[in-house]
Amino acid sequence: MTVLANAARLAAEAIAAALKPPAKVDFLDWAVRNIVFTKRESPEPGPYNPDRFSYFNEVLRALSPSDPCRIVTLAKSAQLGGTVLANVFTGGSMEMDPGDLMYVHPTDNNAERWSKMKLTPMLRGTPALKVLFPEKSREGGNSTLYKERADGLGAILISGANSPASLSQVTVPRQVQDDLAKWETNSAGDPEVQADSRSRAITFAKIFKISTPLVMPGCRITKSYEAGSQERLFVPCPHPGCGHMQSLEWENMQANLDPEDPERAFFTCVECEQPIEEHHRAWMLKRHEWRAANPKMKRIHRSFYIWSAYSFLQSWKQVAFEWFKAKGDPEAERAFLNDTVGQAFKSTGEAPPWEALRDRAADAPYGRGVIPLGALLITMGLDVQQDRVEWQVVGFGRNGQRWVIDYDIVPGHVSEPGTRARLDALMGKTWPNGVGRRLGIDLAAIDGNAYTEDVWGWAGRHPASRVIMVRGANRDHSPVLEQVRKERNAAGKPLKYQKRFYNFGSSVLKMALYRNLLKQDPGEPGYVHLPQGMEDEFFRQLTAERRVAVKKFGVEVYRWVPDPGQRNEALDTHLQAETAANRLGLRSMPERRWQRLQDEREAPLEPGEAVPEEPAPSPSPDPAADTSPAAPPDPPPPAAEARRPRGLMALARLNRR
Repeated sequence: MTVLANAARLAAEAIAAALKPPAKVDFLDWAVRNIVFTKRESPEPGPYNPDRFSYFNEVLRALSPSDPCRIVTLAKSAQLGGTVLANVFTGGSMEMDPGDLMYVHPTDNNAERWSKMKLTPMLRGTPALKVLFPEKSREGGNSTLYKERADGLGAILISGANSPASLSQVTVPRQVQDDLAKWETNSAGDPEVQADSRSRAITFAKIFKISTPLVMPGCRITKSYEAGSQERLFVPCPHPGCGHMQSLEWENMQANLDPEDPERAFFTCVECEQPIEEHHRAWMLKRHEWRAANPKMKRIHRSFYIWSAYSFLQSWKQVAFEWFKAKGDPEAERAFLNDTVGQAFKSTGEAPPWEALRDRAADAPYGRGVIPLGALLITMGLDVQQDRVEWQVVGFGRNGQRWVIDYDIVPGHVSEPGTRARLDALMGKTWPNGVGRRLGIDLAAIDGNAYTEDVWGWAGRHPASRVIMVRGANRDHSPVLEQVRKERNAAGKPLKYQKRFYNFGSSVLKMALYRNLLKQDPGEPGYVHLPQGMEDEFFRQLTAERRVAVKKFGVEVYRWVPDPGQRNEALDTHLQAETAANRLGLRSMPERRWQRLQDEREAPLEPGEAVPEEPAPSPSPDPAADTSPAAPPDPPPPAAEARRPRGLMALARLNRR
């Protein structure tokens, strides 16, 4: 029997399928049905609870196709759940509205790490996605940076903003631009512009920009937030008879903090002036609403800001403790403002006038070459130039305070035997402190960015507990201290010096130093003490740089640049000395270690106790005597100094007492 198809019916069914409205894309519902946190992922394991993250409900609605906006921006505190939102947007799109989605990270390395540690577990552990992305499927070229649905209806393209090739030749209806504040210009220009252009041809595209802010001017996520609707979370006052809707602002909490009672952190209602306590938070969040400062942009670009005070993942008491821990240290304050408050740190980009520092130093209670009381950790920074090595000794103490001790120049190149001998002698030099004892260097940090092999030729003569190599990273998001990753020579062998080679965040340290130099009260945390007897050129060099907008690949970025014609070695050596102190644990040193250093180094001299004299400098050796670049064993210190342990090992011994 021959069966004939009903052509009219088939045509009608095809037309009905084409005209049928697409299924509703509800990311909030998808999250509730699919997201389950493990103990590794969250302090609150279990299914996604919209009541605990109610402030994100509106953000998820904005990401839905039912909201007409094209761009959604979220500026936030760290560890607030932003990555979960991005994952919901990614996974929900793949199941409910399949198509191509591009997920962009600051670098290719970040992208690979996210794919392996976040995306792959989500695809494997979410039943709705496991069917769409079979674990063993390699069809369609599935790889770490490319995940395609088994039916070919959609794919996740993962890339780094530092790779212009990965941001080209694709058109995608959806994007996630993660950690946007950390994106740097690449060889083709502005990666944000490049990524945005990948969705330009699609009328109803969605671009999700998300990040913790960094530094203004120049912070990408802050600029994106300000370009959008600028929505903030408003909650009602919990007190009867008031109910005034207001946004919880950090400045409001800060004004109420008492260092004598740090556990009591609260806000004050801007209307009735009654205290708003943490136990009110759950009640207020059930009645919250988002309010836009720039509502005309809501149909085009919705931008949201939220910070830790709204999150059940962090207590207000914890916010207060973090603030008191950071207060007084500009770098710690920057990290607090970024990570806890979710706001950009506003950089002055300017040092105080050098003349003001010179005049202040003229009235200092100590002179050059003397270690005042309170300076307990002594480090040295060395900057290598073609015909000299400039050095600076800095003392560090409690509350982030520091004292410039000495500054000078060793003539000659670091590869020359005579120069190396003078540097060796410098490592054994001591300076008198406020009780008459002589202290030497705990750790020296020498610039290894230029003449690296020559620098290692000298640094390798000393143990890593005495000398480290460093180089600055001029980016606002660079860590304060980070060991250089494995580096190899042309033959592929690991470089010997990499284990004692460190990058340091020169940009963030400069911002912190310049803020500290502006402080006028010698008792204030972070105050920089300057000695009498320094030449004017030292103060010119210390204040030689500015954070300004420069063009890189045609894009405006912010960088530190020296004043025209002005050298900056005093600034560089100061930051290198600070990096050596950070290597010794300056930023996390407990009070008991400070006390032990004080007991050892500032104990009054006993009657008749002899103080060793400054050792005489060794004569320069015959240049012919230094014939090998290999690092010989470190010569023993002078007898007068041999009894006093220094550097990393010394601090470790103190800690064990």
